[in-house]
Amino acid sequence: QQQRKLQGPRQEAAEFYRAHQVPQRLEEALNALYPLRPADLYGELANYFSNLSKAPVICKVVGRQVLDGVGQPTLEVEIYCTVKNYEKRICSIIMSSHSQIPENASPKTTEADEKERSESVTTAVMWVNESLNTMLKDLKPTDQCKVDQMLGEYFTEKAEENKENQKQAAEEVEATLPLTSDAPSATTLPGKKKAAKAGKKVSVAEKPIPPAEPAEPVLCGSLAIGGTSLAVAKAGATVSCTPLYLYITLLKHGEDSPAEMALPLPMVTVLHCEKMSSAKLKLAKEVMLIPAVQSSLKQGLERVLDIQKEMIRLFEPPGQEPSPQLSASKKGKAHNTGKKALPQALKRISHLGCLMRGCDNVEQPLLLMQTACNNIGLELGTDVYLAINCAAHELMDYDKGKYEILTGTFKSPDEMVDMYVELIDKFPFVVALIDPLRKEDREQWSNLCCALGSKCYLIAEDAATCISKLKVDQMINVPTCSGIVLKYVNQTKVSDLIELTGLLDGQRHITILGSPDGESSDDSLVDLAVGVGARFLKLGGLSRGERVTKYNRLLALEEELAKNGRLR
Repeated sequence: QQQRKLQGPRQEAAEFYRAHQVPQRLEEALNALYPLRPADLYGELANYFSNLSKAPVICKVVGRQVLDGVGQPTLEVEIYCTVKNYEKRICSIIMSSHSQIPENASPKTTEADEKERSESVTTAVMWVNESLNTMLKDLKPTDQCKVDQMLGEYFTEKAEENKENQKQAAEEVEATLPLTSDAPSATTLPGKKKAAKAGKKVSVAEKPIPPAEPAEPVLCGSLAIGGTSLAVAKAGATVSCTPLYLYITLLKHGEDSPAEMALPLPMVTVLHCEKMSSAKLKLAKEVMLIPAVQSSLKQGLERVLDIQKEMIRLFEPPGQEPSPQLSASKKGKAHNTGKKALPQALKRISHLGCLMRGCDNVEQPLLLMQTACNNIGLELGTDVYLAINCAAHELMDYDKGKYEILTGTFKSPDEMVDMYVELIDKFPFVVALIDPLRKEDREQWSNLCCALGSKCYLIAEDAATCISKLKVDQMINVPTCSGIVLKYVNQTKVSDLIELTGLLDGQRHITILGSPDGESSDDSLVDLAVGVGARFLKLGGLSRGERVTKYNRLLALEEELAKNGRLR
């Protein structure tokens, strides 16, 4: 009777294992491993059977608020998968925060932007932990297209919901307004100007500039979409045991992935031209160095560091050497700690990770760079090149209809074109101008491309628009230019980035992946740039940990590709 009781479960177990081919698989494993006689037999058996296990599926998505490199709130997304019946944390990413307000914005505007950003991060965390966590459960992290499609549909639903809420709020406000039949008198009509007095000269009005286009609305919480998409891509790469850059390449090209891969050239910011009361120059926001394509990335960055050191030396007052720091002892006597004080220039590092300096004219920073290179035996235009981020959208005085390039010096859009032509003629080692004009000055962009298109790249950064709009129609949303700076922010998805870079490649536009102002310590941007085949990578300067970590990742990829014989 006891045997009969045991026979039932044993028979069921035997049938269960036979149905799953366990005896057959076990025999195959033992036959395959015996000739190898591995030192770790059970480890090798685990490896053998792990290939037969089910593919990992997402079991949990976690969002939390963290801080970025400038202390602003941003979003972290973690992906957990069920792997061999256990819940396992696969990876996490931290999104970079991006602000559309100009650097010279008023304190009130800045405060409002910070409040809006904080609310957006809070909403994004809620979206991830509630809706997206439920929506993505049991999906494979390798199914990027399906995940991104679901994220896109969720975003569209939220955008429509937000639009409906705004419409309803506007109707409620309108309903509370008192009805009045009093029309404003002719003397109080807005925009009505007094007639000119007889005999008084009237100046001829200049050609009016196109009005500023409204800032693109950012849906509160949209950070959750981009963050989750990138986190799933990173999880897919991790469970596939594939580096993220190669995983992105496979998503873009499939079986036609190139045998060799080229690294993007870094645009390294070495000078942030500060807008302060004692400095006149407003035009150049960033001056960047681009290593020569003939040199390795490692050699190029070493040259940039050498130039930066020489610039620090040039910034120091003549005859003043950094002195050892003195610190007071408990008895009040000063004693030498043996540490050298930082040079004065290094005490003023921008949030972009570079030196800050006020200048008096647009030629001054370029001549400074030229002097620094000459002093250490490098030649601009051969060993390294220059690029300038003009950030022209921050310079427009809408009352005058002109750009204020220096304090009290204004130029019309047409005069700006002439100025850039003269500048490039005088400094031919400047090979790229970023945002030389506002995006609204499309006629002048075309004129500038005709005049300088063969001499330097004319890049749209702020003058471009968000990736979702660029996908719809680049001709409408971007002025005539050589290339576009793309930023992985807000509702951008990995599939969007791959699709858009493919479109830009087909149009022979240059793709630059750019680092937002509020950068985080996450280095996934470098893998994205290498994976989509970006020509340039704009990461800021070689200071501040959140920026240096990306340069270190780029150096590691150069070493890895060279070792595998895949570096072009």
